[in-house]
Amino acid sequence: MVTDDYITVNGNGSGMFGKTEEDHIKRLHKHEVGDHQCSSSLVKHIKAPVPRVWSLVRRFDQPQKYKPFVSRCIVEGDLQIGSVREVNVKSGLPATTSTERLELLDDEEHIFSMRIVGGDHRLKNYSSIVTVHPEVIDGRPGTLVIESFVVDVPDGNTKDETCFFVEAFIKWNLKSLGDVSECSAVLDRTESVDRI
Repeated sequence: MVTDDYITVNGNGSGMFGKTEEDHIKRLHKHEVGDHQCSSSLVKHIKAPVPRVWSLVRRFDQPQKYKPFVSRCIVEGDLQIGSVREVNVKSGLPATTSTERLELLDDEEHIFSMRIVGGDHRLKNYSSIVTVHPEVIDGRPGTLVIESFVVDVPDGNTKDETCFFVEAFIKWNLKSLGDVSECSAVLDRTESVDRI
């Protein structure tokens, strides 16, 4: 039975993934984790087809389409590997800007990877990988989204504290991605019925 619950696994491999999730993580979510770093993976099941979800995930130039903490994003030049975006973060968070580089954008395998290269926050050497996979949920096309990250543990914090903090933001982003994708998918189905 698929639920909307998030499943997380930390860098030492403990967690409650099914075989499908574990296989995807082993194959596509490879991070080199140093002694002073923490890493984790999160899983989200979305009741919308892969093309709908991927169309949002792949937009390096428009993360605000589903990320609730992003107020503005500027990308210079053409969108390609190595492109850099300047992200403005909404007030009330412990940051105002983040400078991020696109590491990988694979439309065939549905893999998106980015790295934070600057900004006024404590996420040093942060990089993430997002992969999108088809599945069936309640008899309809659905999407399995996996997001993993690695980041330095700031001075004065533990690995657990750092992972918990980053996971909270990713959970908000994945929840929003699910809400936007599912709402859009329902509208598509409604419009299709109206045309009949």
